[in-house]
Amino acid sequence: MIYFDNAATTKMYAECEEVLRHFCTEEYFNPSALYANSTKVTNEINRVREELLNTLHAPQGELIFTGSGTEADNMVMFGTKKWKNARIIVSEGEHDAIYNSALELKQQGYDVQFVSITKSGAVDIESLKSLLNENVALVSIMHISNETGAINDLQKISKLIRANSPKAIIHSDGVQAFGKIDINLRALGVDLYTISGHKIHAPKGVGALFIKKGVFVRPLIFGGGQEKGYRSSTENVAGICAFGVANAMGQSKFATNYSTKREIVEYLVAKLRENIPSAQIITPLENCAPNILTVAFENIRGEVLLHILEKDNILVGIGSACSSHKESRFKKLLALDDRHRDGIVRFSFSQFNTIEEVDIVVEKIVSALNEFGNFVRV
Repeated sequence: MIYFDNAATTKMYAECEEVLRHFCTEEYFNPSALYANSTKVTNEINRVREELLNTLHAPQGELIFTGSGTEADNMVMFGTKKWKNARIIVSEGEHDAIYNSALELKQQGYDVQFVSITKSGAVDIESLKSLLNENVALVSIMHISNETGAINDLQKISKLIRANSPKAIIHSDGVQAFGKIDINLRALGVDLYTISGHKIHAPKGVGALFIKKGVFVRPLIFGGGQEKGYRSSTENVAGICAFGVANAMGQSKFATNYSTKREIVEYLVAKLRENIPSAQIITPLENCAPNILTVAFENIRGEVLLHILEKDNILVGIGSACSSHKESRFKKLLALDDRHRDGIVRFSFSQFNTIEEVDIVVEKIVSALNEFGNFVRV
């Protein structure tokens, strides 16, 4: 199988499988119990917490483990302080965890505003500036677009928000950024930051939210007061510890993995331009994640191409896996012409992919376009 959909989820490291087994069958103790076995488990959770904070270069604050990036995003949207008729700003290109939460807050009577995005999927800075005022309570702008890989300049965005909306809390969904690019939360200036395990070869079912010191977030889940009261329920010990292993492994080979993924993206661009010149590269190659390339093909639907490739055991994406069962709102934002509008395909890579796989995939795409897409090579 050729798997080019790593932005949707990643293959779990074998080392994580061993950690899961260990903490489910040997050190399976509840961290909230009072005996020494449980204290040992609690110490393991806190060790992982500190390692993740170090990876984020986080300022003083808390890292709260959650069941997913979506849960962490919901904590931000519904748990942060807001006053009556407060303005909430999110970008049009946000993941559904933020976007649909914003729609719910709009139903509750808040002044929800959506920032426009550029044709590459990045936030339009002028659009954001026009929406800022002293009534803004919360701004959520993702670090890297899950649809195109475009990187938003969070440092510039944070400074702009601080200057125009001094009461605003600033959040960024960093799910596609964590483990892919260097992150320094001290420099970025955000108050809240979301990460997720299954995007970096950890198991599904574990995420985290960084909360800067002094920022209030009301819990969504009430119970025994775990995670310092932010997120009650018995911790997913095995998942958290596996998250820590995946992070450590990724960081130990960060530069090599980054170069591998970047090389694959650049090679795929060259092969597409050589063999399918009508294809439009949407991802902004000068400012993008190392592992994502989004392309619009002519005269064929992305879903059709996906299923053609699937027959050859090649898996690609057509956007966020969380919204794959309904019409993508994102493709309406990219201002593509009618011939390319429905042909969006997202390729996303990990260190397990190879240049040789790219050659195979491009050959299959050319064959598919010739058969189903009225493709004529220029």
